[in-house]
Amino acid sequence: MSIDSLRRSARATVSGLPPGFWWLWLSTLVNRTGAFVLTFLSLYLTLELGHSAWFAGLVVALHGLGGVVGSPLGGTLTDRWGRRPTMVATHLGGAACAAALSVVTSAWAIAVVVLLMGVAMQAVRPAINATIADMVPAHDVRRAYSLNYWAINLGFAIASIGGGAAIALGYRTLFLVEAVATVLCALIVFLRLPETRPEAGTGAGTGAGTGAGTDPAGAPVAVEKVGMLTVLRDAPFRTLVLLNLLVCLVFTAPWIGLPLTMADEGLSPSSYGPVIAVNGIVIVGFQLIVNRLTEKRSPVLLLSLSSLLFAVGTGATALAGSSVAFAATVIVWTVGEMIHIPTNAAATARLAPAHARGRYQGVMGMSWAVAGFVAPIGAGAIVDGPGPDVLWAVTAAIGVAAAVGYSLRLRRALGEDPAETPGAPAEPSGEGIAGETAGETAAGSADAAVATGAATAASSGAAKAVGTTVGT
Repeated sequence: MSIDSLRRSARATVSGLPPGFWWLWLSTLVNRTGAFVLTFLSLYLTLELGHSAWFAGLVVALHGLGGVVGSPLGGTLTDRWGRRPTMVATHLGGAACAAALSVVTSAWAIAVVVLLMGVAMQAVRPAINATIADMVPAHDVRRAYSLNYWAINLGFAIASIGGGAAIALGYRTLFLVEAVATVLCALIVFLRLPETRPEAGTGAGTGAGTGAGTDPAGAPVAVEKVGMLTVLRDAPFRTLVLLNLLVCLVFTAPWIGLPLTMADEGLSPSSYGPVIAVNGIVIVGFQLIVNRLTEKRSPVLLLSLSSLLFAVGTGATALAGSSVAFAATVIVWTVGEMIHIPTNAAATARLAPAHARGRYQGVMGMSWAVAGFVAPIGAGAIVDGPGPDVLWAVTAAIGVAAAVGYSLRLRRALGEDPAETPGAPAEPSGEGIAGETAGETAAGSADAAVATGAATAASSGAAKAVGTTVGT
């Protein structure tokens, strides 16, 4: 491929999107560039405060638990209160939590702050995803989500490298930097981003789902009220959420299982960092190309393919025995990640009514939050019990089951390309995940280094999952 063709491809990838999207994109990049808390939290807890790796893993899991509450809360606020005020308020809440972590030292206080931070960071995602769906034409929604996801991973790559270099300043300083970056993100949203929530009379009903709208001819129409129970009763969307939960479990497992498996193969804990860094490098380097190659493909085909790539990549981990082989498995499931995140986001947008986009995004975000809480605990238990090979066999089986589910259960609901359906509702998705490096080892015995590395990996997986709903 020539340089000119690459330039044309890049121009086509970023052209045609509204200015508001690029302000939102910039806010995402700023927010993720300053994302240090989850990246370095486990190291801070174990190396500086002297807590056990078990406690560090528990605190990271509490962040995921907070997201289980925060995601539907953010979705409801997005539809009732508006996209912009929800983003500003939740960003400021996350900034306050990051600043608090630079001050508090007691175990219980840290656990509570991290839990609240999980609520705030997950609550912002439905608003971001709904805003993208509001402002971007239906045929460009998947491309917009892909670009926003790329910003997340680019920001995380910068944060991981910059944070590692700046760690001499102290963990608390890095947490304060995250607070400042998050406040700057909120300012960008407040000053430059318009409110996009559909109002009564625009054809989409009110954000609260309260009443009347208009059809394309201007005639008044009733708009169905939508609550969380209504969303859960939407059979195609419920299926999409459950299948995404399966994929999320597979995606999250390597962040705790991979360093433990590598240690079981006799590799040093320090070898994990370069291997998992491949994830971020591949995403930053090739996400836009993958998006160009997949943009006109069937969403069902892409979701099934991505599930199979997750299955193959994680399953092959059981066969790897060297750093190069482990890195190759990471490449395989990373390609699955690059395909899955934007496609799932666009599918969520497509199934959601315009006036209930926040709630749909909130429910989808819960699948990532639940996986972020369950998968690290489950992966650790399997590795400690039956062993790593069983873990990777289970993830492979789950990935295959998800691929079959997408093909059999969602072909009718997602069988038509929104680019060919004028006026089809567009909507965001969530998840999304962020390219991040996580292997740090610091002194002590080999066993202590492995335990700390595992806790750090859990932190990276949680940070990755925070980006994964494509939101923040």
